[in-house]
Amino acid sequence: MKKLLTILCLVGVLVFVQSEVSAQTNQSLTFRTLWNNYINPTPAWEDWDQVFTDAEERGVEVSYGRRIHKNTWLVVPLKFGTVQYANSNRTNLIGNLDVMLQNNLTSSKSLVIPSLHLGLGSTWDFDKDEFDFNIPAGAGLNLRILPNLYLSAQTQYRFSIENRSGWQHGLGLTVLFGEEDRDGDGVSDSNDQCPDVPGVKDLMGCPDRDGDGVTDEADKCPDVAGLANLMGCPDRDGDGIIDTEDNCPDLKGPVSTKGCPDRDEDGIVDSSDDCPDVKGLAAMKGCPDTDNDGITDAQDKCPREAGPAATMGCPDRDGDGVADKDDACPDKKGDSAHKGCPDSDGDGIYDDTDNCPDKPGVAALRGCPEVKKEEKAKLERTVKLVQFETAKVVLLKKSFAVLDDVVSIMKTNVEYSLNINGHTDDVGNDKRNQVLSERRAKACYDYLVSKGIAASRITSAGFGETKPIGDNKTAAGREQNRRVEIELYVK
Repeated sequence: MKKLLTILCLVGVLVFVQSEVSAQTNQSLTFRTLWNNYINPTPAWEDWDQVFTDAEERGVEVSYGRRIHKNTWLVVPLKFGTVQYANSNRTNLIGNLDVMLQNNLTSSKSLVIPSLHLGLGSTWDFDKDEFDFNIPAGAGLNLRILPNLYLSAQTQYRFSIENRSGWQHGLGLTVLFGEEDRDGDGVSDSNDQCPDVPGVKDLMGCPDRDGDGVTDEADKCPDVAGLANLMGCPDRDGDGIIDTEDNCPDLKGPVSTKGCPDRDEDGIVDSSDDCPDVKGLAAMKGCPDTDNDGITDAQDKCPREAGPAATMGCPDRDGDGVADKDDACPDKKGDSAHKGCPDSDGDGIYDDTDNCPDKPGVAALRGCPEVKKEEKAKLERTVKLVQFETAKVVLLKKSFAVLDDVVSIMKTNVEYSLNINGHTDDVGNDKRNQVLSERRAKACYDYLVSKGIAASRITSAGFGETKPIGDNKTAAGREQNRRVEIELYVK
């Protein structure tokens, strides 16, 4: 079993050494002559010099070393020599294979390099065919005599599991070779951009604590794996903003909103945007206000015309609380119950239904004043006094004065319009009478227009013999039927 363990240890050492040789070029070889003392390994304190004086057996040592971290070396010595045990006159041939950690107390460039070592070792007694595990511990001293060449002295006590402890003292030469690797990271100092800090070979010997391929010096997030293009910081949502500066690290967003999404690109993050799919204003919580009246388009009944909140964003020129689009009197303050209109003339008829909003009137005439009695009388006279040449449409001169009275009435009562209706008796051809009545009414119409009355205020029509007011069998009745009626009205 002990042989098997020794073989396994040797194989492990060789694999470890082999795996590191290509990466570790700072190595050493030591050749020593040995003096062994197994006959009196623990003399009395006053005879302590016997540790050296009783070392009469001889041996040789070849050891390989490599730096594993700064001043710490892994050393594998192989030794052969003779020993004589206490209470025995026989000299035996032994072999030792050890694995040790050696800590140099000064740097490899020093003139004098003291060291301490401790390890796990084995002893094979070829004569007795016996195996023994050891714990070698000791001290050494290297004295530089040439660059990379040292005079090497060492003394070592080997604690034996099988109670065969002993001392080994050696003197020889140590050769250092390969490039120096002060931090022991497997990258030579000449190629190591961080020669005093253990690092990663792929990063030229510089450390990378989070293993993201970005050196700690260049890594803004050295303890969290990240992306090279973001200086080693993580970006969970892949929006190009590092998580520590991203207000929404799990949702993609632009730099302008610190990594938070903004679908409508209005600069207001979706979580604070009441209209996340339509560009808007910050003052409107991301909603648009096309007419800039302080009311969002969604709440504005007139989104393209500025207006106050009282009318839901619609304009209100007269400021009466009724939007212009609903205001029958948009330039006069009024009552919302009457379509925004006032009762300007105080006649109880609001301007929206008052055809004469600036003159007190009566409801029957849509707010317009009644025609004076004397003016009505003049109109009644027109029926009797407007006359034409017999069977013609030519007005008699005495009719002009009567029609001038009508012109005066129309100019005084500008809110009124006028109907002129022509009539005949039943003498003659019906068709002729109809045409005659129309032409006589039109003659009156033309006269009034010639006197400055707007044609839009006058209409004329003929009714022939169809509306008699007298008996066509008598001369008096026929005279009554030959008439022109003038009727005032309010549109």
